[in-house]
Formats: sequence, structure tokens, C-alpha cells
Amino acid sequence: MPHAVGLYYEKHGAEDAPPLILSSGLGGSANYWKPNIPALAEHFRVIAYDHRGTGRSDRALPNVVTVDDFADDILALMDALAIERAHIVGHAAGGVAGLALALKAPQRLNKLVVVNGWVAPDPHFARCFDVRLALLRHAGPAAYVRAQPIFLFPAQWISRHSDRLDAEEPLHLAHFPASENIERRVAALKAFDIANRLGAINTPILALVSADDMLVPAYCSDPIEEQITGARRVTMPWGGHACNVTDPDTFNHIVIEFLGA
Repeated sequence: MPHAVGLYYEKHGAEDAPPLILSSGLGGSANYWKPNIPALAEHFRVIAYDHRGTGRSDRALPNVVTVDDFADDILALMDALAIERAHIVGHAAGGVAGLALALKAPQRLNKLVVVNGWVAPDPHFARCFDVRLALLRHAGPAAYVRAQPIFLFPAQWISRHSDRLDAEEPLHLAHFPASENIERRVAALKAFDIANRLGAINTPILALVSADDMLVPAYCSDPIEEQITGARRVTMPWGGHACNVTDPDTFNHIVIEFLGA
């Protein structure tokens, strides 16, 4: 398995295509993007990676983790792969890492897609994170994994794909990160706040949200469109927090159109 700077990564698409880095959410796995990679790889050199502390990457994390650390890992991976500039599509944690990167090293970014992200803590998603952590602490990883679809997918989609979700649970448990790593990553996400710095961002940004996201409400992305020059927002009417999984065709079309414009 290819690794660089302690991060597992995989590449898809033509080597001479424009580079596109996919950064997933709290779970941190490159596998999250499986429904999207084939379509994106027709247009881009796609690099998907496991976040540090998760999956097949280095599991060691410092006691305190910040979203800037997530951004630094993207930069380190780009340096290791000799990528000067890239598009980034980030989901939730990956999206806020992209925003941090747009402040830290805008010269390394071409365009950024922030999927169901935010710019400051919100009471609703903080409550959701607290509930998930309570499950992890008091009921264990199996209960955490069992409950995860409730936060990610629309109810009807869960019902229709219940057998698939049941079958995936053992795999998720087999690769489950240390509980303290989840705690540290959640603390970083809850602390992320750039609400007063948005005017300093000049990267072309698409805030892609789902109207029925029950984990991170769509309004959390309003400031991206309202306060970052040139940024725009597109709302998928359905799909939940993991809209790229539940409606990949719509998601892929929106992303390819924005990045190729």
C-alpha cells in the first residue's frame, strides 16, 4: 500500500490530468469516496487518502489536534507527491481542512469544494457530536458504528440499504480507530472557527450542501457564500450528510462542472 509522510494514499486517473485531492470527513477513510472516484478520475488525477489517526495511515496523534493539523497533512502529502497546486474536494472535516488551507497556503489551491461544512461551531452539530461520543464512551465502538448511518443518511435510504449497512458493520469495526483519536478529532472540529477571517480567503469555492443534512445543517455554509468573494453555494435537495454516497450522480455532475469551469 502506498504511504507518504505517514499517510496512506491512492491515485486514480491519468498522471497528466489536473490533480484533485479528496479529503473525507470524521471517519477519515479514502474508501468513503468509492461512489465518486470513477467519474472524477475521467477528468482528474484523483488522490484520495486516509486521515492521520484513521484507516491505513499512521494512527499516532498528539494529545491536542487542530483543523490546521488536517491542513498541514494535505500540504505534506502534496509536497511528497510533488504536487504544486491542486483542486480539493473535502467532506465535512475534509472541507474545513480545505478552508484552513485556503487561509494558510492559498497559492497551493486551485479550487475548493466544501461539502456539508461550516466556518464556526454550531449548537446542533455539537449536540450530535456529543451524542456520538457518549455512545462511544458508554456503549462502545459497535454501538457507535451501528448508530452512524442515522447521522449520515436519509431515513428512506437507510431502510432501502439496511442489508448493505449491516454487512459493512464488521468491516468498519475491523478498521475502527482508537477511541481517543475520535475524541481528539471531534474536539478539533468543534473548535474550528474562522468566522472572522472569511474576508481573507480568495480561493474559488463551491459550498455544496444537502437540504436534508441532519448532522450539519445547510445554513452552516451560508457564511461561505455570503462573506467569501466569488464563492457560491449549491444545494442538493436530498441526500443527507453523505450526499455523495446517496446521490453520487448528482454530486459528481455538480463537482465536475465547478472544477472544470
